[in-house]
Amino acid sequence: MPEKQKINLLWFGNNLRIRDNESLYNVMQEHLPFLAVYIFDKSFFHSTQLNFKKIGKFRSKFLLQTVSDLENNLKEKKIPFLKKLGKTEDVFKQISKDFEVEKIFCQREWTKEEIELENQIKTIFPDVQWVKSYSQLLFEPDFVRERLDKIPLLFTTFRQKIEEDFKIRNEFNAEHLVYNKSILNLKINSDDITLKTLGFDDFEMHQFSAFPFSGGETEGLQRLNHYFFKTRNLGCYKETRNGLIDKDYSSKFSAWLANGSLSAVSIFHEIKKYEKEFGSNESTYWLVFELLWRDFFKFTSMQFRDTIFQQNGISEQKYEWKYDQNLINQWINGETDSDFINANMLEIKNTGWMSNRGRQNAASYFCKILKQDWRMGAAYFEEMLIDYDVHSNYGNWMYLAGIGNDPRSRTFNAEKQAEQYDSDRKFRNLWLK
Repeated sequence: MPEKQKINLLWFGNNLRIRDNESLYNVMQEHLPFLAVYIFDKSFFHSTQLNFKKIGKFRSKFLLQTVSDLENNLKEKKIPFLKKLGKTEDVFKQISKDFEVEKIFCQREWTKEEIELENQIKTIFPDVQWVKSYSQLLFEPDFVRERLDKIPLLFTTFRQKIEEDFKIRNEFNAEHLVYNKSILNLKINSDDITLKTLGFDDFEMHQFSAFPFSGGETEGLQRLNHYFFKTRNLGCYKETRNGLIDKDYSSKFSAWLANGSLSAVSIFHEIKKYEKEFGSNESTYWLVFELLWRDFFKFTSMQFRDTIFQQNGISEQKYEWKYDQNLINQWINGETDSDFINANMLEIKNTGWMSNRGRQNAASYFCKILKQDWRMGAAYFEEMLIDYDVHSNYGNWMYLAGIGNDPRSRTFNAEKQAEQYDSDRKFRNLWLK
């Protein structure tokens, strides 16, 4: 029996980029050839929770576009890439038959589904060395640990401790590396994967979408350049970020950040570049402030793990949550007593997008006015949102339900919010025709 070729694996997850990809950078330093792999896991696309899909058509399409862009970018570097639709376990078993895998390079995850998947792989490759990176974070965990013994409940405490003379690492210069390893004898072919094969009908983007963008690092970097340097909208971000209509009221980076086709570190360094060229102000700081919030939720979930999915959340406040399918359906279909909530809910239903202002109001209404179990709302957002990120989604829902990072139990007044942010009714008229 011929000896199997020794290789390393680069397992892509939510780090679907070339620029500032630590795993790609690290695997390129090794002497062995490597295979880059992305798996559209069938069990994930078929699974449900609380009667909602784990992923809906909007994020699925964005993900397909992202992986296609990654495939093209890897091809330019002559990096072998395998794209499969199937069970992750089965794909790795097939790879193990053809190759002797020494190391697996991937992004470090810590939430339950990702850990369960990783444990499945460990049974196939019991002797493989894992090389993981914290590339989804802005701050390196060691830096945070030096400042904080544990992650505080309040964001303000976290921010004040972290902001004081902070340093952000340099980007990993992966995009300039050249693949010059030996050729792999690849016996499995990549699959042709479409929205149809993932279980969805194809669709056109809604004409009113405030997120009319395609997935992929290429488009993400174009958006960054447009928002910072072509339009210089970054300079007025703080004033416009609560807008509701059109693509430029906010940066819209969240979807690319969520699947890792843009890195928070790259965005930070581009902000610094912008400040050097055009000057700093409250708005340039405020985008860094939002990146801090993103990291805060990630470090919170790292500390509390599966508690972020439990009914009483991380603060363990006890509420009497109700379950009324009629009320939940009214919320989903934009048929509540609030026209502002309805407009926002019709936006997410038709586009997979909702503004930050809309999300806060919709979640508060669901938990505090309708008094429904916050986990139902979080699961619906998980299915629908193009920019779904497990840490931010569950962190924000807990926060607004009063069982998360805010000890105060606040309720958004949707009518006052509508008057403040949609006084001319343009947004409501757009969706409530």
